[in-house]
Amino acid sequence: MRRGGEMGKKRRQGEREPGLLAQLRRPPGGRDARIMLLAQLLDRAGTGVWAAACVLYFTFVVGLDAGQVGILLGASGVAGIAGSPLAGHLADRFPVRSLLIGAHLLRLVTLCLLLVVTDFALLLPVVAVTHLGDRAAKTLEMLFATRVAGERRATYQALSRSSANAGYALGAGLAAIGLAVGTRGAYHVLILANALSFLVAAALVWRTREPRGSGLLTAPSPAPAPSPAPAPAATTEDPAPSAGRSPWRDRGYLRFVLLDIPMNLDDSILGIGIPLWLVSHTTAPHELIPAFLVVNTVLVVVLQLRVSAKVQGPRQAAGAVALYGITTLLCCVLLAASTGGGVRTASAALLAASVLVTAAELMRSVSSWELAVSLAPREARASYLGVAGMAQSVQKSAGPLLLTGAVMAAGPAGWLALGAAVAGLSLVQRRASLRRLDSLAASPAPAAAPAGAPA
Repeated sequence: MRRGGEMGKKRRQGEREPGLLAQLRRPPGGRDARIMLLAQLLDRAGTGVWAAACVLYFTFVVGLDAGQVGILLGASGVAGIAGSPLAGHLADRFPVRSLLIGAHLLRLVTLCLLLVVTDFALLLPVVAVTHLGDRAAKTLEMLFATRVAGERRATYQALSRSSANAGYALGAGLAAIGLAVGTRGAYHVLILANALSFLVAAALVWRTREPRGSGLLTAPSPAPAPSPAPAPAATTEDPAPSAGRSPWRDRGYLRFVLLDIPMNLDDSILGIGIPLWLVSHTTAPHELIPAFLVVNTVLVVVLQLRVSAKVQGPRQAAGAVALYGITTLLCCVLLAASTGGGVRTASAALLAASVLVTAAELMRSVSSWELAVSLAPREARASYLGVAGMAQSVQKSAGPLLLTGAVMAAGPAGWLALGAAVAGLSLVQRRASLRRLDSLAASPAPAAAPAGAPA
């Protein structure tokens, strides 16, 4: 009876443990992870300030026209694509902590340059380098986290996304104050606030310790191969990568990255697709648009940790990819149906679509990075993860063009086609990921390095 009571007590304690605040106080990785989460919160708060103000700043303070602003932001998005692989390549050769501090300081310098640079030709490289540093910093943050959090990296990822969303919301709220003032000085204060966030984030990262390993990232030990029977078919079609192989010559991994691009479309659907669809194709009131961001932010903060707890390991992450496709398809169906009713019907359909696209985001957050880590060879994960980070950058550049130029131009049928395509590709991604996991599990593990050998 006593033993049963103790077990029941432990079970009740286990049920009370996974709270967001408790996890933030004791995140996977301990002190260094806690400091990094605070640095990310401040970084994203500054980024939220600039994201809310940049278009208006370039238009009303600098004096650029709409075409120039589009070129400026488009060029910055293209430059950001190079940030992730560059960060991964450098992380194989230099300390991640030092590189991350450098990325923060680089953005600090370029943001301050915006205070004095007003010529369009000079703004192009300044904004492009800022965005390149932004994407590099995000990749380096996750490389750092994957090393310090080890097998609990999915939990850390959930905490990271919750703190990042809180930071973005805080930054957007601060930006609203400056935008309400609307003077040149107010915009300059917003820019300095973003630059200050990078300075403080760099100081916090300086307080952490360099995670162990060079190019090596801690990952769960591969599960024993269940049966040798299906292994040959999987390995012949998608052979396991050899040690030291470049990700650019690994066709199986590049296929994963390519398929991961449409698995990030929830970002463009929420930020661009739903608002523009509301304005141009439905009778829903324009005042509803801020509610989409509120719904997304609240649900991510509240549910991210719980969803991550349900998805453990790469095989369940592959299943989450299929769920991503299903929820995206349902979201697109609602968007297509939102044009056929009155104000209330359209509003309800759009709000439900924002909930579903947030559910897709939750699925993506627990699948994309976990598979990017697990599908890469253990000896070169830093460079592989740098290449994997390109998927989100490419989507940020191509996703808005896809939605505005093709999907919405085709009307409701465009949304149905997009949803069906993403759902189909998610099944292809799931199958290819499971096949590669089988190949990696069946391949012999590399010989352990002798004690004292350089990493």
